[in-house]
Amino acid sequence: MDNPDQPQIYIISPAAFELSQFPGVLARVLDSIQVACVRLDLISRDEDTVSRAADAVREITHARDVALVISDHVLLAQRLGLDGVHLGDAARSVRKARKTLGPDAIVGSYCGSSRHDGLTAGEAGADYVSFGPLAASALMDGDVADTALFQWWSEMIELPVVAEGNLEPERIAELSPFTDFFGIGDEIWRTDDPVASLQTLQRAMV
Repeated sequence: MDNPDQPQIYIISPAAFELSQFPGVLARVLDSIQVACVRLDLISRDEDTVSRAADAVREITHARDVALVISDHVLLAQRLGLDGVHLGDAARSVRKARKTLGPDAIVGSYCGSSRHDGLTAGEAGADYVSFGPLAASALMDGDVADTALFQWWSEMIELPVVAEGNLEPERIAELSPFTDFFGIGDEIWRTDDPVASLQTLQRAMV
C-alpha cells in the first residue's frame, strides 16, 4: 500500500456464488489491490458445497500468499487446510476453536457492537475481533458499531480490530485512524465492477 499506516483490506466472500465465475473475479480483485485476508462466508450448510468452494478459493488465495479463513466451520477449516476460522457468535466458541486448530491458526471473532464481547474474545485467544455493522439498513434491527467504540479500542487494546458491515466511503474515512482492517464484501460484489468499487473504497482510507 502507498501508506503503510493505512488499514488493511479484508475481503468477505458473497454468501453464495457460482464456482465457475467467482474464483476468477476474486483473482482479479487480489491482483489489483493488496489484501491481507479473505473470508469464505457462505450461507450454505451443505458440506460438499462449502468444501468445493473452499478448495477453489484456496487455490486463488494461497497462490497470492493471502490468508483464507472460513466462517464458523472449525472442523472444515482444519480438514481443508485453511488458515483459520471466523466465528460469528461473539466470544463463545473462541477457546474451543483455538484448542481444535492450534496456536498457529487464525481465530477471529465477530462481536457486533459489544466492547465486552470483544474483550472476552481476546482473553479467550482470538487473533482479532470485528465490530459492525457500521451503518443501519432496512435488513437489520440491531445496534450499530459507532466510531467511539473503535476509537476506544485503538487507544486501549492492542488486539487487531476489523470494521465491517454497510461500509461507505465517508465511514471508512472516519474510521481509518482507529481500525486495523476493513472487512469488505457486499459493498463490492453487488456492483458491476468489484475491482473499481474496491479501489474507490480504498481511496477513502486515510
